[in-house]
Amino acid sequence: MGVSGKLPCSSTLQAQQENAAESRILALDQMPPQANCALPAGFQLDRYRIERQLSLGGFSIVYLAYDDDDGTAVAIKEYLPNSLALRKEGQIEPLVPDENLPAFRYGMKCFFEEGRSLAKLMHPNVVRVLNFFRANNTVYMVMQFERGRTLHDYIQKHRGDVGERFIRGVFTRMLNGLREVHAHKLLHLDIKPSNIYLRTDGTPVLLDFGAARQTLALDQPMLKPMYTPGFASPEQLGQREALGPWSDIYSVGASIYACIVGAAPPRSDERLKHDTIMPISRTHAGRYSGQLLELIEWSLRLDPLARPQSVYTLQKALMQKEAGEPMPASWFTDLGARLKSFIGRG
Repeated sequence: MGVSGKLPCSSTLQAQQENAAESRILALDQMPPQANCALPAGFQLDRYRIERQLSLGGFSIVYLAYDDDDGTAVAIKEYLPNSLALRKEGQIEPLVPDENLPAFRYGMKCFFEEGRSLAKLMHPNVVRVLNFFRANNTVYMVMQFERGRTLHDYIQKHRGDVGERFIRGVFTRMLNGLREVHAHKLLHLDIKPSNIYLRTDGTPVLLDFGAARQTLALDQPMLKPMYTPGFASPEQLGQREALGPWSDIYSVGASIYACIVGAAPPRSDERLKHDTIMPISRTHAGRYSGQLLELIEWSLRLDPLARPQSVYTLQKALMQKEAGEPMPASWFTDLGARLKSFIGRG
């Protein structure tokens, strides 16, 4: 028995539904955020006991919690986008309006896949994902709790006096972790000083992969990244098909720039219209090596193809004082002692 037409296959229907969900998210992205209430202290979430809220963002809430099995402190990230769901005081499950359900579920799927991907990463310079699970009609990601301070805190405390040794030591090590991220065909897409954590032993760790839903293969629709103005590459704010490792490299360059200047560079989308950024190789000449300043400008090129194309290329340049001249080993050996002193005073 024949049929007069073709029904869309399930994968086509799924793609249509996900594209519609993504459109809904993009439209809601411009709406004023609403306030979501955190889970209460002492709340039992699977085998974890919530101690307190650590941070609240537009896409998620992060808690300090303890594992009942061994008492280990963990950080738990809860999927709860402000533009799609609302949880009031005393409620446990978020309230999602019917018109937001497709977008909420699509975002939850992406968040769950993010946890699955990050759980495969085992690197000392990348935050460790220990577990991820569904509960309360949302998704939770359990991460190793790190003690220390953010690079943003360090910059604020040492504004105008962040040394070159420190910069090279922190970013050379952090880039080891970013190389591992890219090797797993993930992008971070939200690298900034507040997402680079300085552990008490002096080692940097890359945090908050809330934007890392985009694979290098670009084979799935994605949510709009929760980017930070000044640190996001121009392609991240516009042409998604141009995203790649060079997009994270732009953010690294912007983060090094912030170490020196004390603030992020101008927004990349504004730079595309009228680039007002002053060449840092001129404004800070003599205070830092010309090679480091030129490396920053190289990473902040608006054209993605004009930047370093791989983390390895950027890392190799960071480990050179001048072209072809490697940094003395002593520049990297005392980083831990300096950071311990800073964190201890904080």
